[in-house]
Amino acid sequence: MGEMEQSSDSDLEPPLNSETFTEFWKTLGFRDNMEDLNMAMTMDLGSQPPGDLDDLPDTILEGLGDGLNTATCTTSSTVPSTEDYAGDHCFEVSFEPSGTAKSVTCTYSEDLNKLFCQLGKTCPVLVKVSSWPPPGAVIRATAVYKKSEHVAEVVKRCPHHERSPEFQSDGVPAEHLIRVEGNQSAMYHSDEHTRRHSVVVPYELPQVGSECSTILYNFMCHSSCLGGMNRRPILAIVTLESQQGLLLGRRCFEVRVCACPGRDRKIEEKNAQKAACAERPPKAGAPAENEPKKQHAAGNSGNVEETSSSVEEIYVLKIKGRERYLMFKKLNEALEFQEAQDGLRQGKGPQKPRRRSGVSSPYSGKRLLLKEEPGGSG
Repeated sequence: MGEMEQSSDSDLEPPLNSETFTEFWKTLGFRDNMEDLNMAMTMDLGSQPPGDLDDLPDTILEGLGDGLNTATCTTSSTVPSTEDYAGDHCFEVSFEPSGTAKSVTCTYSEDLNKLFCQLGKTCPVLVKVSSWPPPGAVIRATAVYKKSEHVAEVVKRCPHHERSPEFQSDGVPAEHLIRVEGNQSAMYHSDEHTRRHSVVVPYELPQVGSECSTILYNFMCHSSCLGGMNRRPILAIVTLESQQGLLLGRRCFEVRVCACPGRDRKIEEKNAQKAACAERPPKAGAPAENEPKKQHAAGNSGNVEETSSSVEEIYVLKIKGRERYLMFKKLNEALEFQEAQDGLRQGKGPQKPRRRSGVSSPYSGKRLLLKEEPGGSG
């Protein structure tokens, strides 16, 4: 009886593991459904808690790791969208206030939605959300060309700065335009389909007493560099993405990398204001914005005098500086003198009497008696 029990126990097969179960599945004639089986096993294994992953076979762990990496490095579309999208978390991007002094290295214009910065200088970007994104969320920064005729091209550094050892860093691709400063978790990606460059950092919760988290970006090439941007305007797209690559929010702003950000910002803002004033139609019955004020000739009271069209209008011009005032005064006197001369020539004013080359007659109209020459008839 004991021998029979021992023989029966020896005939039993060991429990099925992953390899024996796969072989058993093939013997049943389900070879065509092996992909479905692997997909089902991956879905079930992915739903297990992280503590159970140590007990899984190495082949399944490798496949699961590849899937997570693919989800983090999501592929972008051929033409990325540049429209702002707040999303469910009210994703916002802002900048620290700065002026237009010559010493500033980074300044942002709210009127133009444009960032002006120097090459390789720190550009703090403030990230704010109304509710925390899911765990594992990341923030991606991508540069694209603004104009439609250039949007299909990849924004990258010029060959000169790409080969220059001055701004080279270990582990950072030399052709990438946007870099992250002070974050060891930054990952640089090149899309396998579009070849676009992007840099990804994990989303960090704001510190205590702050509403925003800060990311330090660097732009590593001038906007005017030949072989690179070549004076073509670019846009920086900052997106909030989940660990699986789902878009949670998007913000865009224009970037200009130049030598003097404060000066360029001031010039572009003035040009934008002039263009807006030129396109804006004047209101009915209201004088133009740049029209000089009419004032009375006797007193500078500032009130407009209603006179007939025959009376010339007098304008008052404010001049800064005495030298400039004297220059305009001489110009005004010369113009008045020229006007007086033109009026005399046209007979509008009193004319001076013209003298003849010979003996002129007196103004009384009497004829001048000439002395009789000797030898004349008496």
